[in-house]
Amino acid sequence: MFPDRQKYLEAVKANLEPNIFNHSLALEACMGGIYDFLLSQNQLLLDEPSRDDWTLAGLIHDIDFAGDTKESHPLKTKEVLVKYGLEVSPVIHEIILAHDGRQQNVYDSKAKWAIFCADSLTGLIMAVAFVYPSRKLADVKVSSVVKRFLKEPKFAAGTRRDEVALCADADKLDIPLEKFIEICLTSMQSIAGDIGL
Repeated sequence: MFPDRQKYLEAVKANLEPNIFNHSLALEACMGGIYDFLLSQNQLLLDEPSRDDWTLAGLIHDIDFAGDTKESHPLKTKEVLVKYGLEVSPVIHEIILAHDGRQQNVYDSKAKWAIFCADSLTGLIMAVAFVYPSRKLADVKVSSVVKRFLKEPKFAAGTRRDEVALCADADKLDIPLEKFIEICLTSMQSIAGDIGL
């Protein structure tokens, strides 16, 4: 756990609408889960950013997605952080920029591919939970998410399925889609209470 997570958490919560805040918590959890899986498979290079860098990038990646900085998102991340007396390293800033495919990013780390592939998957997983009678992530099965992802393109239509699916590419994360979905779902289930699901 990085030392000042609480300060960044408070800044994200103060600056964002509740649904975007919950998405930020979800992506933070997913980034940690993906890191842990890749580490367990010996798929991380020595120069890969640290786990704390991965998770902090996930937590604050949308902090500028509000107010007068929303249109310039994610380019105003540092500017918004300054308002709260915070800053991030160039490494973390580059990971954050990588979640936006519109930018000319250099995808030279697993961290950048992880945030790019996982970003919109969190919304689909939450949407699956919402259609369950319990509205609880604990009840969501991997197979349900996979089915909605592959066979129901109109479900959670905002999910950038083509970007999520890049997780399976050997030169990106090299994680099969179903496994990637499982990692993110399990990671989000671990913080279900924090995001009201």
